[in-house]
Amino acid sequence: MGIVYKDMQITGGQGAADGFSTPVSQTPVHAAAELTEHGPTAYIRHLDQVYTLRITRANKLILTK
Repeated sequence: MGIVYKDMQITGGQGAADGFSTPVSQTPVHAAAELTEHGPTAYIRHLDQVYTLRITRANKLILTK
């Protein structure tokens, strides 16, 4: 499927977590099933930290450090 871009509106005066603003039309949307390669777990590296993205049996997403 690839990356889909979604029009989003940021409210509450908050920008991106890294302090940079991303144009609204360029916000990527990723399918969780593709990130986990249709399994229950994916690892996401951000800077020097590794996070675990897990899809539960109830189809909820849990992101842990």
